[in-house]
Amino acid sequence: MGEKQNISGQRIRQVRLQQGIDQVELAAALNIDYGVKLEQSDISEIERQVRSVKDYELDAISKVLNIDPIWLLRGDS
Repeated sequence: MGEKQNISGQRIRQVRLQQGIDQVELAAALNIDYGVKLEQSDISEIERQVRSVKDYELDAISKVLNIDPIWLLRGDS
């Protein structure tokens, strides 16, 4: 497998699971609330770090998950 396409995917998955939201629900909320059209398969690829994340997608994901986008990028460091 190639090099990782994002650094936030694992943290997105962690928060999503902690909140009991599945990938389909996250994709639907992104579309309905922010007009960001991602499919469940896109969310899966982001979380597995095989797809890059655009800045507006990361912003919308952070809003849906109610988490600081900087934490998604940098973690607790």
